[in-house]
Order: sequence, then structure tokens, then C-alpha cells
Amino acid sequence: MLDLIIRGGQVVTTWGVGEWDVAVQGEKIVAIAESGTLPAEVGRVIDASGKIVVPGGIEPHAHVASPVPGRPGAKTSPPEPASRAALFGGTTTLTDFAIQHHGLDIPQAIDERTLTWRGNSYCDYSHHCMLMGEIPFNVIAQVKEAIEEGFPTFKIFTTNIRPTDLLTTVDQRRLVGMGHVSGVMEQAANHGGLMFVHAEDDDIVQYMYQKLTREERTEWYNIHEVHNNMSEDLAFRRVLRLSEWTGAAVYFVHVSAKEGLNAIREARGRGLPVYGETLHNYVSFNAEDYKRPDGPQYHTYPSLKSEEDRLALWDGLLKGGINSMATDGSCTEFAMKVQGRTIHDVSGGHHGIETRMGITYSEGVAKRGMSLEQFVDITSTNAARIMGYYPRKGTIAPGSDADIVLIDPGVRKTLSLSDLHLGDYSIWEGWDIQGWPVTTILRGKVMVEDGQFFGSPTDGQFIPRKIASEILSRPAC
Repeated sequence: MLDLIIRGGQVVTTWGVGEWDVAVQGEKIVAIAESGTLPAEVGRVIDASGKIVVPGGIEPHAHVASPVPGRPGAKTSPPEPASRAALFGGTTTLTDFAIQHHGLDIPQAIDERTLTWRGNSYCDYSHHCMLMGEIPFNVIAQVKEAIEEGFPTFKIFTTNIRPTDLLTTVDQRRLVGMGHVSGVMEQAANHGGLMFVHAEDDDIVQYMYQKLTREERTEWYNIHEVHNNMSEDLAFRRVLRLSEWTGAAVYFVHVSAKEGLNAIREARGRGLPVYGETLHNYVSFNAEDYKRPDGPQYHTYPSLKSEEDRLALWDGLLKGGINSMATDGSCTEFAMKVQGRTIHDVSGGHHGIETRMGITYSEGVAKRGMSLEQFVDITSTNAARIMGYYPRKGTIAPGSDADIVLIDPGVRKTLSLSDLHLGDYSIWEGWDIQGWPVTTILRGKVMVEDGQFFGSPTDGQFIPRKIASEILSRPAC
């Protein structure tokens, strides 16, 4: 007897969209069939009539239980509330960071993340390895072992992000020099890993901090002049040249400017294994929003850019060049978020883990004509393939985990804070939405249904990852 059938919905698969029934046994999808052809004996049937049935969302980039820069001792939201909100929003797998820094190696960083997440997550999860500062040679040598243990993605920064003169300890330095980046890239290329890159030109960034300070224009709403288009253009192209030298596959996080998109498109046109993500706040807002009351709430590093850049990012999602929608989620309370009022201390990050899929559907599918296949690609399948979750995650197919989300396209409402489940503010409060996730299933267990939550903090599992060779050798999605 089957455990569960999801019946009558419009199911989005890698081979097309159709009104099929989805059968679940235990934690796995076992069949996708024409309506009425599955066995009659079943533990439960969910009527998905009028709903869209998609694979659970994959969040490729979140900062959970992580230090808040410039706020000593403060951390972002821990796994339990973050994962609960993710499930309400249709995301079934979160990917955050095991942070290696001065005095800590990769195995120790992974151990820290294991202790933080194990038994404390409602949804499934994994971790990128974040490498910071002047990476020791023994740490670079640990990249191979990390890949073999299921951690094949490595994040580096090409900037310190904040004013260098305010970074008082070695642990606060994020910038990885090009020599050390090349060392990590070589290890990744040789052993099946992928580079996860925050690319801004630090010389430009630090110069602009000094320039605006000299001009006495340090109000937070000038932050886009510091983290600017030229910085993104120069850094992306420098990283791409290094990836060509080393043969490493590269995933650019939070593409924020048309110049970054253009660099990715050109590299992919040459057949390079290059991928990019943007954030749903980048396609929802622009730098003019910084001038609103409490404008710091809209900020994520790098900064919001112009309206032209915002529209270019939608073009990248709809026509190619950007592969996934992420959040760079860094969840703090409103008072902390708006505490910084200058370019030197404005905080990045926002509560986006829950709104990612709903806003993408509403703004992309309902308002811009994005196909359902494209929607699934940018919210789930592409991230699953690039990060090494696929085919266990990121698809509705026999043998895959039964991570399934029902979206109701008939939802029409103005989004309020009471609709959400993490934090005391949302930059999308007051937005008119069309369509929203209403049911979330994790490995066969109904976690969210009709506004009710049925999960346990022990439901979430760590998911080891392995990236397919095709992803690492060419632009395969």
C-alpha cells in the first residue's frame, strides 16, 4: 500500500508539466502517473486540484547562526526558527556555511556546524566551506578531504566588505588574495569541487569608503556608491580569468549588477562552467529604496543597484545567465538591522528564507510570464544540480526524496507580517502577491498544511553532496 498520493495537481517535472498523480512510499517518490491509474489502497490522498506541484525549494545561500559583522557577540537566527520559516515558504533544504578562519581548520569548522544543526532543524541541510583571509597551506590541502566527505563547495571573498580600518582582528578579515584563491581553485578543480565566490574589487570598495568619508557623504543611502557596478565588473572578470587558468568551476553569489550578469553570460558563451545567483531582494528593490524611512532594512552586501540593474537581473532569470534565486539570508531583529546609519556600519542581510519561493512565483510567474519549468529551475533544480544535491533533491521523479510543495495560484492578498514566521519585520510587508506555497512535504512527511505546522526539530537531516562531472566541465544548467 502506498503511503501518500498527491492527486489532481499540475505537476512540474524535468520532462514537462502535466496533471498527474504523484505516489510516495516512505521518504521517496515512487511513481508519477496518469490520474486514476495508481493503486486504490493508499494511506492518505492530498487533493491538489487547482494547485501547482513543484519540488521542494533549495536555498543555496543562507547565513544561519552566524556572527553579525560589526555587532560583537550577536548571531543571526539559529537553525530551528530559520528552518521552520523555510518550510512555511516551500523551501525544504537549506545550505549555510562552515566558517574556517584564523586558528580554525576545515574539519573543525564542519564540526562546529554539525553541533549547531544536528537535532535542531526542521528541514534538511548542508554546509558550504567558507575560507577566510590568508588561508594556510595545510587548510588548502584539506579541500580534497572535505570534498570526499560530502562538502564540495568552497566560498571565498575577494573583498573585506567593510572598511578595512575598522576590522580590528585577523578573524574579521575576509579577503582572500588571488594567490590563495588559485590554490583553492586548483584543489577544487582536481578533486570535484566548485568555487562559491563573493566577488567585489576590494581596492575599489576601500577607496570609495575613503572618498565618501572625505566628502562627508557617509549616510547609509550612499552605500551603493561604495559597493558599485565597477567593483563587480572588475572582480567577476578577474575571478573568471583565474578559473580559466585553474580549470575550476565557479558560482557567483548575489549577482547585483548588469556588469556581473554580462561577465557570466560571456564566460558561459565560451563554454566555461560558470553559474550565478541573484537574490529576490535585488529583483524587488533598487538603491532608491535606501532613501525610505528605515532604509537600512533593504540592504544586503553588495548593495542594491539602479532600476536598470534590477530589470537586467530579471532578464538574466528569464533569458539566461542567472541560474538560481537565493536569499543570502542573515536574519536579525529589526532594531539591530536598522542600528547602523552610515556606510561604515549599515548591516547586511534580511528575513528572506520564507518569502523566496512565494515572491519569485508572484513576481516571476504571475506578473512576468515565467514558465513553471523556469520557476522550478531557479528555485530548486539548478541549485540542486550545481551544489550536488541532485537527483536526490530538486526534482519530482521516481527515486528522489519526496520533497514536494503545493503552490496555490489563486492566493491574492497583501502580504502582512502576520503571514510570516520569522522575525519582527519583512521588507515585503505590504506587497500584493499572486500565488503562494500552501503545503510543504519533507521526505514524505507533511510539514505544513492549511497554515498548520507538523514538524519536529529532529526531522531535518544532513545531506552529503557530490557534484556531477558535467556541472564542473561546462555550463550544464
